[in-house]
Amino acid sequence: MHATTPRRALAGLALALAAGAAPAADMPVQLPGARQFDMAAEGSGPRYRIFVSEPDAPAPAAGYPVLYVLDGNAAFPVAAFLARSVASRREVTGQAPLLVVGIGYPGDADFDVAARRRDYTVGVAEPGAAGREGGAERFLDFVERELKPRIAARHPVDTQRQALFGHSFGGLLVLHAAFTRPASFTTFVASSPSIWWNGRRVLDGLQQPPAAVPRLQLSVGALEDTPPPGRLSPERLALLAERSMVGEARALATRLQALPAWQGRFAFHEFDGENHGWVWLPALSRGLQFFLDQPAAPASGARQEDAS
Repeated sequence: MHATTPRRALAGLALALAAGAAPAADMPVQLPGARQFDMAAEGSGPRYRIFVSEPDAPAPAAGYPVLYVLDGNAAFPVAAFLARSVASRREVTGQAPLLVVGIGYPGDADFDVAARRRDYTVGVAEPGAAGREGGAERFLDFVERELKPRIAARHPVDTQRQALFGHSFGGLLVLHAAFTRPASFTTFVASSPSIWWNGRRVLDGLQQPPAAVPRLQLSVGALEDTPPPGRLSPERLALLAERSMVGEARALATRLQALPAWQGRFAFHEFDGENHGWVWLPALSRGLQFFLDQPAAPASGARQEDAS
């Protein structure tokens, strides 16, 4: 009896130690330096989820450059990582650390298909679809009049260095903003824009060249118009043929490159081996570099003279 008691005690101690050594319960993954909050557009408008990543580095005297990314639920984590990388290498590159703001939607979906169609498209393409598409102007009003002031109230920002990135319908919105509200951002990064939407209505904004031309990067994946054979239905292939991505991007690039006002302010990239689903990743990386390479703003007097 006395001989077995120590063995039982040791066994119990071993079980207790094993239980204590078990890994802690899984925890949600957190993005370093990132915060989020929800806000609704004025007038009982749509609700948006706003993601913000502030660098762990002092703000420059003029404030942080700001990169706004559409489809924030999906694009913000990637953009925030790139921004952290920039901040960590600032002593080598001389590039300023930047603030990243993702504009997304409540919920866990990477892309809110219905909401982005409502907010990012230019004009109503289908009869009876008002309220479900064509809300680009309302969305841009929200960004300019409500979101930007809120971000500026919370963080030191450089109003002369702000960029907007979007892909697909988001790229369409970026082009629309660049052509119709060129002063809203200093750099626009349009990845695979849906130029075909609503009879290419976005191109109407090019009829009158802006007084102050912003910087614009346009990009597309070389494989976007050539899906893998045998994987799509004939109906889907016919639809894609009507919605050319590569051809439309090339045509717009040729047009902008021929306009004197855009010289030195426009860049076009056609990424080899990339399709529509993946190309936004290199487009974002290259676009961030394009944004950070933005020349320093001229003195206020020179800027006003150029705009007159």
